[in-house]
Amino acid sequence: MAIHNEPARELTYKIAYHGPGMSGKTTNLRFIYNTLPGRQAGKMLVLDTAVERTLYFDFLPLVFSIPDGYKVRFHLYTVPGQSYYDASRKLILRGVDGVVFVADSRSQRFQDNVESMEHLKKDLSEMLLDYGTIPLVMQYNKRDMRDVTPVAELDAALNDRKVPFFESVAVDGVGVFETLSAIADAACGKR
Repeated sequence: MAIHNEPARELTYKIAYHGPGMSGKTTNLRFIYNTLPGRQAGKMLVLDTAVERTLYFDFLPLVFSIPDGYKVRFHLYTVPGQSYYDASRKLILRGVDGVVFVADSRSQRFQDNVESMEHLKKDLSEMLLDYGTIPLVMQYNKRDMRDVTPVAELDAALNDRKVPFFESVAVDGVGVFETLSAIADAACGKR
Protein backbone atom coordinates (compact mmCIF):
# COMPACT_ATOMS: atom_id res chain seq x y z
CA MET A 1 0.00 0.00 0.00
CA ALA A 2 1.29 3.42 -0.92
CA ILE A 3 2.69 5.57 1.87
CA HIS A 4 0.85 8.88 2.20
CA ASN A 5 2.77 11.56 4.07
CA GLU A 6 0.28 14.44 4.30
CA PRO A 7 2.54 16.94 6.14
CA ALA A 8 5.23 16.53 3.48
CA ARG A 9 2.58 16.28 0.72
CA GLU A 10 4.17 13.10 -0.62
CA LEU A 11 2.94 9.75 -1.90
CA THR A 12 5.42 6.87 -2.14
CA TYR A 13 4.86 3.74 -4.24
CA LYS A 14 6.99 0.60 -4.25
CA ILE A 15 7.41 -1.07 -7.64
CA ALA A 16 9.22 -4.39 -8.12
CA TYR A 17 10.70 -5.60 -11.40
CA HIS A 18 10.41 -9.40 -11.38
CA GLY A 19 11.47 -12.06 -13.89
CA PRO A 20 14.07 -14.71 -14.58
CA GLY A 21 17.75 -14.02 -14.05
CA MET A 22 19.41 -11.92 -16.74
CA SER A 23 16.07 -10.94 -18.33
CA GLY A 24 16.83 -7.21 -18.20
CA LYS A 25 15.42 -5.99 -14.88
CA THR A 26 18.59 -4.15 -13.87
CA THR A 27 19.02 -2.89 -17.43
CA ASN A 28 15.59 -1.21 -17.19
CA LEU A 29 16.56 0.62 -14.01
CA ARG A 30 19.96 1.60 -15.37
CA PHE A 31 18.38 3.08 -18.50
CA ILE A 32 15.88 5.06 -16.40
CA TYR A 33 18.65 6.28 -14.09
CA ASN A 34 20.90 7.33 -16.97
CA THR A 35 18.09 9.11 -18.82
CA LEU A 36 16.15 11.07 -16.20
CA PRO A 37 17.40 14.43 -14.95
CA GLY A 38 19.25 14.26 -11.62
CA ARG A 39 16.45 15.99 -9.72
CA GLN A 40 14.04 13.16 -10.57
CA ALA A 41 16.28 10.12 -10.11
CA GLY A 42 18.07 9.57 -6.84
CA LYS A 43 21.22 7.52 -6.38
CA MET A 44 20.89 4.02 -7.83
CA LEU A 45 22.02 1.16 -5.62
CA VAL A 46 23.18 -1.97 -7.46
CA LEU A 47 24.34 -5.08 -5.62
CA ASP A 48 25.84 -7.40 -8.26
CA THR A 49 27.88 -10.55 -8.01
CA ALA A 50 31.09 -11.10 -9.96
CA VAL A 51 29.06 -12.35 -12.95
CA GLU A 52 26.83 -9.25 -12.92
CA ARG A 53 23.71 -10.96 -11.62
CA THR A 54 21.69 -9.21 -8.97
CA LEU A 55 22.79 -10.49 -5.58
CA TYR A 56 20.02 -9.06 -3.42
CA PHE A 57 18.26 -6.22 -5.21
CA ASP A 58 18.75 -3.04 -7.17
CA PHE A 59 17.07 0.14 -5.97
CA LEU A 60 16.27 3.37 -7.79
CA PRO A 61 14.22 6.17 -6.17
CA LEU A 62 12.34 8.54 -8.49
CA VAL A 63 10.54 11.78 -7.56
CA PHE A 64 8.00 13.69 -9.62
CA SER A 65 6.17 16.88 -8.67
CA ILE A 66 2.52 17.02 -9.67
CA PRO A 67 0.37 20.13 -10.19
CA ASP A 68 -1.44 20.06 -6.82
CA GLY A 69 1.83 20.56 -4.93
CA TYR A 70 2.35 16.90 -4.07
CA LYS A 71 5.46 14.91 -4.80
CA VAL A 72 5.07 11.36 -6.00
CA ARG A 73 7.93 9.03 -5.24
CA PHE A 74 8.46 5.68 -6.88
CA HIS A 75 10.89 3.28 -5.28
CA LEU A 76 11.91 0.87 -8.03
CA TYR A 77 13.39 -2.47 -7.00
CA THR A 78 14.58 -5.48 -8.94
CA VAL A 79 14.24 -8.90 -7.42
CA PRO A 80 16.92 -11.53 -8.03
CA GLY A 81 15.78 -13.98 -10.69
CA GLN A 82 17.76 -17.00 -9.55
CA SER A 83 15.68 -19.54 -7.63
CA TYR A 84 18.18 -19.78 -4.76
CA TYR A 85 17.35 -16.17 -3.79
CA ASP A 86 13.80 -17.12 -2.84
CA ALA A 87 13.90 -15.44 0.60
CA SER A 88 15.29 -12.20 -0.87
CA ARG A 89 12.51 -12.03 -3.45
CA LYS A 90 9.86 -12.36 -0.77
CA LEU A 91 11.37 -9.61 1.36
CA ILE A 92 11.50 -7.23 -1.59
CA LEU A 93 7.88 -8.00 -2.53
CA ARG A 94 6.67 -7.11 0.98
CA GLY A 95 4.43 -4.04 0.69
CA VAL A 96 4.80 -3.77 -3.08
CA ASP A 97 2.30 -1.52 -4.90
CA GLY A 98 2.95 -2.86 -8.40
CA VAL A 99 4.99 -5.39 -10.34
CA VAL A 100 6.65 -5.31 -13.75
CA PHE A 101 7.27 -8.83 -15.02
CA VAL A 102 10.31 -8.71 -17.33
CA ALA A 103 10.37 -11.76 -19.60
CA ASP A 104 13.40 -12.77 -21.66
CA SER A 105 12.05 -13.21 -25.20
CA ARG A 106 14.74 -15.64 -26.32
CA SER A 107 13.23 -19.04 -27.15
CA GLN A 108 15.71 -20.93 -24.96
CA ARG A 109 14.45 -18.90 -21.94
CA PHE A 110 10.75 -19.70 -22.43
CA GLN A 111 10.58 -22.22 -19.58
CA ASP A 112 12.57 -19.89 -17.29
CA ASN A 113 9.91 -17.23 -17.88
CA VAL A 114 7.10 -19.65 -17.02
CA GLU A 115 8.87 -20.79 -13.86
CA SER A 116 9.57 -17.20 -12.81
CA MET A 117 5.90 -16.30 -13.24
CA GLU A 118 4.98 -19.25 -11.01
CA HIS A 119 7.51 -17.99 -8.43
CA LEU A 120 5.89 -14.54 -8.58
CA LYS A 121 2.41 -15.95 -7.93
CA LYS A 122 3.70 -18.11 -5.06
CA ASP A 123 5.77 -15.30 -3.52
CA LEU A 124 2.88 -12.83 -3.64
CA SER A 125 0.56 -15.36 -2.04
CA GLU A 126 3.05 -16.00 0.76
CA MET A 127 3.29 -12.23 1.31
CA LEU A 128 -0.54 -12.14 1.55
CA LEU A 129 -0.79 -10.14 -1.67
CA ASP A 130 -3.37 -11.10 -4.29
CA TYR A 131 -1.83 -11.84 -7.68
CA GLY A 132 -5.26 -11.31 -9.24
CA THR A 133 -5.50 -7.68 -8.13
CA ILE A 134 -1.97 -6.36 -7.67
CA PRO A 135 -1.09 -3.83 -10.38
CA LEU A 136 0.92 -5.72 -12.99
CA VAL A 137 2.52 -4.89 -16.33
CA MET A 138 4.30 -7.33 -18.63
CA GLN A 139 7.47 -6.47 -20.54
CA TYR A 140 8.71 -8.81 -23.26
CA ASN A 141 12.38 -7.85 -23.40
CA LYS A 142 15.25 -8.65 -25.77
CA ARG A 143 13.06 -8.41 -28.87
CA ASP A 144 16.17 -7.56 -30.89
CA MET A 145 17.73 -10.99 -30.34
CA ARG A 146 17.71 -13.91 -32.76
CA ASP A 147 15.33 -16.79 -32.17
CA VAL A 148 12.76 -15.01 -30.02
CA THR A 149 9.41 -16.45 -28.99
CA PRO A 150 6.52 -14.71 -30.76
CA VAL A 151 4.83 -12.11 -28.56
CA ALA A 152 1.46 -13.88 -28.89
CA GLU A 153 3.02 -17.09 -27.53
CA LEU A 154 4.69 -15.30 -24.61
CA ASP A 155 1.50 -13.45 -23.83
CA ALA A 156 -0.60 -16.63 -23.89
CA ALA A 157 1.81 -18.41 -21.53
CA LEU A 158 2.55 -15.57 -19.10
CA ASN A 159 -0.26 -13.01 -19.16
CA ASP A 160 -3.26 -14.87 -17.77
CA ARG A 161 -4.67 -11.59 -16.42
CA LYS A 162 -4.48 -9.86 -19.83
CA VAL A 163 -2.69 -6.85 -18.33
CA PRO A 164 -0.89 -4.32 -20.54
CA PHE A 165 2.30 -5.59 -22.16
CA PHE A 166 5.18 -3.92 -23.94
CA GLU A 167 7.83 -5.21 -26.29
CA SER A 168 11.23 -3.92 -25.33
CA VAL A 169 14.93 -3.75 -25.94
CA ALA A 170 15.86 -2.38 -22.52
CA VAL A 171 19.54 -1.92 -23.33
CA ASP A 172 18.47 0.65 -25.99
CA GLY A 173 15.58 2.05 -23.95
CA VAL A 174 12.90 0.70 -26.27
CA GLY A 175 9.74 0.14 -24.22
CA VAL A 176 11.38 1.08 -20.91
CA PHE A 177 9.52 4.32 -20.19
CA GLU A 178 6.27 2.97 -21.66
CA THR A 179 6.46 0.11 -19.16
CA LEU A 180 7.32 2.46 -16.29
CA SER A 181 4.46 4.79 -17.18
CA ALA A 182 1.96 1.93 -17.34
CA ILE A 183 2.94 0.49 -13.95
CA ALA A 184 2.99 3.95 -12.37
CA ASP A 185 -0.54 4.61 -13.64
CA ALA A 186 -1.73 1.18 -12.47
CA ALA A 187 -0.11 1.53 -9.02
CA CYS A 188 -1.62 5.00 -8.60
CA GLY A 189 -5.07 3.62 -9.43
CA LYS A 190 -5.41 4.97 -12.97
CA ARG A 191 -5.98 1.54 -14.52
